[in-house]
Amino acid sequence: MAPPSLSVIIPAWNEARELPATLRALEEAINGSGLSAEVIVVDNDSEDETAAIARQAGARVVHEPERRIARVRNRGAEIATAPWLLFLDADTRVTPVHLLAVWDALSGEWAGGGVPVAMDRPLPRFPALGLSLWNALSRRFSLAAGCFFFVRAELHRSVGGFPEHVYAGEEVGHSRRLQRIARQRRLRFGILDAEPVATSGRKLDWYATWQHALVALVFVVFPWAGRFRQLSWFWYRRPD
Repeated sequence: MAPPSLSVIIPAWNEARELPATLRALEEAINGSGLSAEVIVVDNDSEDETAAIARQAGARVVHEPERRIARVRNRGAEIATAPWLLFLDADTRVTPVHLLAVWDALSGEWAGGGVPVAMDRPLPRFPALGLSLWNALSRRFSLAAGCFFFVRAELHRSVGGFPEHVYAGEEVGHSRRLQRIARQRRLRFGILDAEPVATSGRKLDWYATWQHALVALVFVVFPWAGRFRQLSWFWYRRPD
């Protein structure tokens, strides 16, 4: 059997609720696009049925005990066999259009990148403005969101993967390093002109608007906040 063209890597911590729909959407996208792909779920020491759900869906499952998202993403890349990598969050739903856009980009002159991001629900004013700002900044500065991040495997490994000295914002650091190596090799890294990918707006249920605003303010005033676990709580805590 020929090796897959694309390895899809999904970090997952206690994702028994979201993962089934994500894997179903991914399977439909793979079948609809006609691409050859392997699915890798990185179980980040889950306490629920995350690993069992992934195995039942036919995904390769690897365990990573350290609760640091960059490490979890890199763990999946370590066992990937395809020349192209796509990192998805466990609550992000892709379509054949997204996979074909990645195929076209990596078959051409792209080193990697992302797509615009949308939520799976209508947003109140402040979150909607925040999402619009992110999409504008990500396109302007070629910063791929962690929920949908594609890259040539060889380039991912050549820069050392996602930076593991941070607990949050690892996609920003990885984007910048890949931009530099892409320029050296006369390749492109950026945001594709593709339809937005839908990801869960569940944090709107978990945290109040003022908490979202506080996190944004902390990272604007103190860009190195991602190096500290306590300041990165927004990505590591969930309501009971």
